[in-house]
Amino acid sequence: MLDLRQLRYFIAVAEAEHVGRAAEQLQISQSPLSRQIAQLEKKLGLTLFERTHQRIRLTRDGTVFLSEARALLRHADRLENLGRRLGRGEEGGLCIGYVSDAMHTGVLPSALRRLQEERPGIHVALYSMSASQQFEGLRQRSLDIALVREPPDRADPVLRAASLLEDPLLLVLPAGHPLAAQDVVKAQDLDGQAWIAVEDEGDPAWRDAFIASCVASGFTPDIRLDAAEPLTALGLVASGLGLALIQKSMLQGGKDGVVVRELPWHEASIRLWAVWHHIDLRPIVTSFRETVLSDERTRSEEASPRRSRR
Repeated sequence: MLDLRQLRYFIAVAEAEHVGRAAEQLQISQSPLSRQIAQLEKKLGLTLFERTHQRIRLTRDGTVFLSEARALLRHADRLENLGRRLGRGEEGGLCIGYVSDAMHTGVLPSALRRLQEERPGIHVALYSMSASQQFEGLRQRSLDIALVREPPDRADPVLRAASLLEDPLLLVLPAGHPLAAQDVVKAQDLDGQAWIAVEDEGDPAWRDAFIASCVASGFTPDIRLDAAEPLTALGLVASGLGLALIQKSMLQGGKDGVVVRELPWHEASIRLWAVWHHIDLRPIVTSFRETVLSDERTRSEEASPRRSRR
């Protein structure tokens, strides 16, 4: 059985790449720390570190083990948090995984606001994680609900999913850009223009996918800058540094310094899904999921008249 304390020690040494500095951070002596690492390696039958006089570095196997050790400790921390809340007589609270778009689009803040109105004081733990990490958290029961951009495989025997949002991407231009004077922007107008690309944190191939979608629509973007999230991209556009595609939900009410245009010929959108374990162990989980899904139905009903007027 793995000792969680040894795993914490191992992670500290791996991150510091120095036993002495790690010992200072952990507030223990260097000798006991070295002994614990040696015992862990012996237990595993695995060399985790390459040691020299100057520094200590992870081996290739050690790097793989580090990733899994971090995941295990995250799960252990969430499990301990759940146990403490149950011990205080709470309903267990909620552990929610999400991607940044769940915040940007307002889906998660809206659901949390409803939750606090209905169950004031309930504890909520939020975890920003990739979709794969969230799915694993659901399977291990360390997460109660996941908000992701792509659903799990339909054949997954454990996980269930429902679509929450389809948020179309709109063209955002600097207010002083020559194209801002046009009511209709065509594909050829955008060819070779300077662009600001918004990263997709959950997709390592996001840049290739973005370029491919643009080329499929008839233009090739000249990507000058990458933005970690849409609000940063908006600021860069307002500064005149390029064009960007931003989800419609973030552009309600208008933004200073930019002009927004629809691109009916470029069918691209941000999608958001709710995912959960097919067995609900606690009523609070069922209740919150219904809150999230009912908010989605409300959004769909409100959006329907706007769509019909187009």
